[in-house]
Amino acid sequence: MALELYNVGLVVIGVGLFGVAVLPRFVSDRAISLPIFFVAFGMLVFGLPIGLPAPDPLEQGTTTEHLAELGVIIALMGVGLKIDRVPGLRAWASTWRLLAITMPLSIAGAALLGWWTGLVIPTAVLLGACIAPTDPVLASEVQVRGPGMGTEAESADEKAGMEDEVRFALTSEAGLNDGLAFPFTNLAIAIALVGLAPGNWLGEWLLVDVGYRIVVGVIAGVVLGYLTARAVFATEPDTPVAESVRGLEAIAGTLLVYGATELVGGYGFIAVFVAALMVRHYERSHDYNRSLHEVSEFAEQVMMALIMLFFGGAIVGGLLEPLTLEAIAAAVAIVFLVRPLAGLIGFLGFDRDPAERATIAFFGVRGIGSFYYLAHGLNEGAFPDAGLLWATVGAVVLISIIIHGITATPAVRWLEARVE
Repeated sequence: MALELYNVGLVVIGVGLFGVAVLPRFVSDRAISLPIFFVAFGMLVFGLPIGLPAPDPLEQGTTTEHLAELGVIIALMGVGLKIDRVPGLRAWASTWRLLAITMPLSIAGAALLGWWTGLVIPTAVLLGACIAPTDPVLASEVQVRGPGMGTEAESADEKAGMEDEVRFALTSEAGLNDGLAFPFTNLAIAIALVGLAPGNWLGEWLLVDVGYRIVVGVIAGVVLGYLTARAVFATEPDTPVAESVRGLEAIAGTLLVYGATELVGGYGFIAVFVAALMVRHYERSHDYNRSLHEVSEFAEQVMMALIMLFFGGAIVGGLLEPLTLEAIAAAVAIVFLVRPLAGLIGFLGFDRDPAERATIAFFGVRGIGSFYYLAHGLNEGAFPDAGLLWATVGAVVLISIIIHGITATPAVRWLEARVE
């Protein structure tokens, strides 16, 4: 029986990977995204009477955390390698607004909705932290293209660091807020462990979780990213073996930077993204940038397919069964009200076309990052109503996958047509 399940599993994964290779040929320019297919496929195969046990993120918390963690860090490297705009206060103004205004407002809004549904305060805060990240994996339709992947005019803009604002804002936000959501997750964990009284957690939280870990993450990203770039661009691959592993440094660098940063207590998510920016800007016009991007993109799509497949299986296994009417209403409100309103507030006074601001505000895609923070929080602290929390976050991600996946391509095309 075990051998049969193993073989069935191989077939399922093989079909999923085949989909990664083939589906983009048919859907990349259509009003539908790849994650929708893989969630549906997961629901189909785990719902068939073939003996496959449905994934259970509550029972398999550690596995869920590490699988989502790997998916996020690989995506963060890919996101950083895409961005051509040189970091700066003015050049990245849209990013800073999303991080400093929109993200905290989204966290607060989701936490209030969670509290309204009946979640206790620590669990509600964890809900807010979980839905904060704009997913770097599932938001690919509204992200900047990789080096040399656009038209000649777009390539000229990329060389000047002038990607269109909607794609740039959502890409850079996805790269940074995955790490900056960590302090809020740790806040929820601290409240769950030591209580609501600020005197029990405020000082350590500000000093360690907000201060030390962010600073270390940034410094580690700069230093390790520079060293990685030196190693990557020091020589050219000029042998058959070297050509066969061209671009693999992207994955190697992801694992090295993340692991090393976590070992010294920094936020590895921040470090990976910063390191990727360092690599991208070390030799901006070098052809090898495209190889690095292609390898990271391939790994990202594989991880996306597997995680979405398991997500579909978890839905069939009863992930959403604890949902109440209030929780469903909260999930809908998070996608359609909380993030869009927080985004519009964040862009008040920002000198861009209203249509661009509205598009950025709406496309706060939720996904694998939310799964990671939720699994991590539940593994670190005792939170009541964990089943309802998983169901609510699962509903938010499912709604986001469907709605944002269907509307992303038409929205971007509409904006591009306006510019032309």
